[in-house]
Amino acid sequence: MPHIIVEYSPNLENQLDMTAFCDHLRSTAATVDALPMPGIRVRAIKVDHYSIADGNPKHGFIDVSLRLRAGRSMEVRKHAIETLFEAAREFVSAYLSEHSLALSFEVRNIDADLSPKCGSIRDHL
Repeated sequence: MPHIIVEYSPNLENQLDMTAFCDHLRSTAATVDALPMPGIRVRAIKVDHYSIADGNPKHGFIDVSLRLRAGRSMEVRKHAIETLFEAAREFVSAYLSEHSLALSFEVRNIDADLSPKCGSIRDHL
């Protein structure tokens, strides 16, 4: 782990390169010591149905969740979220300056006792 989940409004589909956004978040996450590179997973999900503010379809959103196994200190979590939020903000800054966009980011702790894992990615690195 960590898992980075991006939800975004469909009006961004042709405006922002979401694959590049995911890669940007992945490569930034890999620079944070508390986020082990072999466990990083980033995925983006287009949300087909949404309504924002006054209902104007020109408004867009990107909502990002960083899921981490519990046990990391508040200081470590704050550093991770600040680093990743800045990377996300930097990526969308040109779009944000000319379009209506809400960008949000949240850290979620995962209870390791209730989240079993297995995989072979580390074996292939």
